[in-house]
Amino acid sequence: MTRIAYVSTYVPQKCGLATYTHHLRRAVQEATGQEGNDRVVVLTNDTNEPARDPLLWPLHRDHADEYRQMALRINQSDLDVVSLQHEFGIFGGEAGAHILQFIRYLNKPLVTTFHTVFERPQPPYFPIQKEIAEKSSKIIVMNRKAITYLHEAFGVPVEKICFIPHGTPDPAPDKRAEWRKELDWEQRKVLMTFGLLSRGKGLELVIDILPEIVKQVPQVLYAIVGQTHPEVKKREGERYRQELREQIRRSGLDEHVVMIDRYLEEADLIKHLTACDIYITPYPGLQQITSGTLAYAVGLGRPVLSTPYAYATDLLADYPQLLLRSEDRAAWSETIVSLLTDDRKLAEWSEKIMEIGKTMHWPEIGRQYAAVFAGVSQLAGVHR
Repeated sequence: MTRIAYVSTYVPQKCGLATYTHHLRRAVQEATGQEGNDRVVVLTNDTNEPARDPLLWPLHRDHADEYRQMALRINQSDLDVVSLQHEFGIFGGEAGAHILQFIRYLNKPLVTTFHTVFERPQPPYFPIQKEIAEKSSKIIVMNRKAITYLHEAFGVPVEKICFIPHGTPDPAPDKRAEWRKELDWEQRKVLMTFGLLSRGKGLELVIDILPEIVKQVPQVLYAIVGQTHPEVKKREGERYRQELREQIRRSGLDEHVVMIDRYLEEADLIKHLTACDIYITPYPGLQQITSGTLAYAVGLGRPVLSTPYAYATDLLADYPQLLLRSEDRAAWSETIVSLLTDDRKLAEWSEKIMEIGKTMHWPEIGRQYAAVFAGVSQLAGVHR
């Protein structure tokens, strides 16, 4: 029996990492048949909140000394392995440097999942990630390219790095017709992009080419789903959303674009993804190493189109025809039209994507993580 401490944000926080850690924990529990033997060190802005669950240990993200104290608490516990879900932005200090206080005092074996990996890391990120990598017994990445990046940037031995795909829910294709009716999408051909709204995600590209698509697919609808990113909202309010709405109005697309401005709980997200016809990530930047939204769409077996950023090129390596350069607007328009006007072709792509998705469903991911945790724990026991 391997007792695990997860270090991350956690539900009910509205954060992709919180949702990921929740599902990972549940999947590992189901894979091992163990429940109640783990803990979650929850990053929070208020450690005075009443504890919702004795298995959740709050850690104030901005109090550096609490990281040291938490490491000592874990050292004195019967926990066997620490699973660090690492994303620079969730920890306190510059570039999340406070987490170093935790790993420096930790005596238990550390398994780190890097949710962000740079091909050429620069300060202040470089020294932080380097130290975490060195202190970790095992590193998990969700993109095979990240193995090369970590090896070349930090000299991490390749055998220390393990590729495990991003976890996703199981698909529910039998619900598709019901959910399309519920969303009033029955008579539409729906393109969808989901995520926190911010500049630099290529949404303008899709809106720009939509008039050409409408000429050939008059029932097309582009669903832009998600709230404005909180940092964007602090900086400029809803200015960017208003700019997009003005672009939609100028292009005469009011009947062909819907902006769903709210946070979607997971069940609602699954409903929208299952109901759409094509999921698209038109990101112009090519460095993004993971994308939870693209992972979910693939895990649910939806046809996808994307720019060739790092995560998409790894995930869709067998189907390069689904990767379109952001500047090639003609290719985007032609490919979308060819798919939306051919139901048989859409169904074929759904089957192909579903095959990729089978490797990503949470039960399989839980088994793989559980095996890593058990292996690290056993090795640590041998070396004690």
